Amino acid sequence: MVSTLTVMSGATIAPSLPSMREHFATVPNADYLVRLALTLPALFIALGAPLVGIIIDRLGRKPLLLLALCLYGIAGSSGFLLSNLNWLLVGRAFLGVSVAGIMTIATTLIADYYAGSARAQFLGLQAGFMGLGGVLFLTLGGFLADINWRLPFLIYLIALALVPLALLSLPEPSRQQLDQNIAHVPTTEFQRFPLQLVALTYGIAVITQIVFYFIPVQLPFYLTQVANTNAAQEGFAIALLSFFSALSSILYRRIKARLSFIAIYGIAFINMALGYGIISSTGNYGVVLVGLTIAGAGLGLLMPNMNLCLTSVTPEMLRGRVVSGITTSFFLGQFLSPFVSQPLSKIVGLGAAYGWASGLMLILSSIALLASWRWR
Repeated sequence: MVSTLTVMSGATIAPSLPSMREHFATVPNADYLVRLALTLPALFIALGAPLVGIIIDRLGRKPLLLLALCLYGIAGSSGFLLSNLNWLLVGRAFLGVSVAGIMTIATTLIADYYAGSARAQFLGLQAGFMGLGGVLFLTLGGFLADINWRLPFLIYLIALALVPLALLSLPEPSRQQLDQNIAHVPTTEFQRFPLQLVALTYGIAVITQIVFYFIPVQLPFYLTQVANTNAAQEGFAIALLSFFSALSSILYRRIKARLSFIAIYGIAFINMALGYGIISSTGNYGVVLVGLTIAGAGLGLLMPNMNLCLTSVTPEMLRGRVVSGITTSFFLGQFLSPFVSQPLSKIVGLGAAYGWASGLMLILSSIALLASWRWR
């Protein structure tokens, strides 16, 4: 239940964005600032995640989890009351800090409580609940935004209901001996470190998240423009992408048994290119939903493919640090997305912006195809 609060925490208010822009129309740079309210948490997740691991080793898991849940509920719901856009952005920043804590601690507790196949199974359940949270909160946010754009901020209060449950049911793991200091890692381990592959994977994570966040950042405005939709329809559309992304993630293990890492990258990029191309080419709401379904199916393959690829080739003593970098790269891409999509949409239009994103994914799929042929 705690994990449902994490991945789509920023996008929960996406259906409110058009109404928020109207409300703050007199504020300078309102277009940028309103979109920034969606993605600012991602920046603070990216900045905070590497620090959380250090803190929980000193203070323990459970105390910081309880603190993060309280901060999540208070900071997330602050937008319901705040009338100043700048202060609203401050609340979103603190929301990002809380999500960094919740994400890191939830995964760490799973590793503390479970081992072997039980741990692998529970990590799969965690990923499924993350996707379920996206579907639930985005759909609910859409219905609430139709009533008033402030109401979706109340969804974040769910975290406060989880505080007593976490307090009563989650035991603090016993203190373990600290892991070996990085200074003790043999030189050969560093020599085998796949720096180029890690850097390339981080780059793919940033680029694909910039493209992915074209959906929650720009889709409500695009659907309002071309299909005259309401907030509930827009929330459902984004939730549909989240659902099919979660579904393809669940099926990843079966797909990987038959295909290479590079081939799966290619399939993911092609699906995203096709999906965004469909979104770009039509003003029909139903057809846009088809495009979101296809794009979501591709998007869901990326995260597990990156994690499995890196953990397969990275020395064990460096594995945790490398995988944590994926989280930072993902949320950095989400934060940067409006700084790319907003100028692009102003120059070429919202529909054409999705077409440009489709073209970029098509280029990446071509590169993956060439790489697959080169290293077949």
